Amino acid sequence: MRQVVLDTETTGLEPSQGHKIIEIGCVELVDRKLTGRHYHQYIQPDRIVDDGAIQVHGITNEYLADKPRFSEIVDDFIKFVDGAELVIHNAPFDIGFLDWELKCLDDGRGKMEDYCSVLDTLALARQMFPGQKNNLDALCRRYHIDNSHRTLHGALLDSEILADVYLLMTGGQTSLTLSSHQDFLDEGKRGAGIRRIRKSQPLKVIRANPTEEQAHQERLEAIRKASGGKLIWDESEAVSTE
Repeated sequence: MRQVVLDTETTGLEPSQGHKIIEIGCVELVDRKLTGRHYHQYIQPDRIVDDGAIQVHGITNEYLADKPRFSEIVDDFIKFVDGAELVIHNAPFDIGFLDWELKCLDDGRGKMEDYCSVLDTLALARQMFPGQKNNLDALCRRYHIDNSHRTLHGALLDSEILADVYLLMTGGQTSLTLSSHQDFLDEGKRGAGIRRIRKSQPLKVIRANPTEEQAHQERLEAIRKASGGKLIWDESEAVSTE
């Protein structure tokens, strides 16, 4: 499975008001492993960047003056993402801008959905942590990801951080960075990177005490109320008892 974790920076908040993309950053995952391949490009928007946007990402009009326009980089960008599942935090924002840029080309390129499927990690986080902050910084704190070097937003940096967040959210491995499944098999043949647990060493089971069980049930009830009673485990329990 090939996924591309993507982020953009823009001149403002609304493409319908003429705002444009000024930076695209992507990192590639294959079979849930970072491959080391990435796509990164600054873009000349042919308009002034809002002051509020500059305060967020730090990209100035002067810096963008000599950068290529979207029409000049679109082929390389589409080639990189074509056929992948895009992993984006708050996907409607980024996809809205990308679709707008494609529309402005007026050459029949269609929309991003013609090239990729999309997974929105913000929607996923809201399902997993209802009623809590779910921006990228909050998720980094929740999953103990060090983003102390992130003083300003940047599309490539944010996509790298989001890749770590996404893999942890979905139970994946972030430290294994082998570039292909064959690499993984070759590594196993050499006896490195794999640790087997002997059957003679049973795993220790630590059970919750009554106080912990009560706290757990209270937490589940809070989540149940916040989600309007729509919990996956409630549905699975109902099916198992039928």
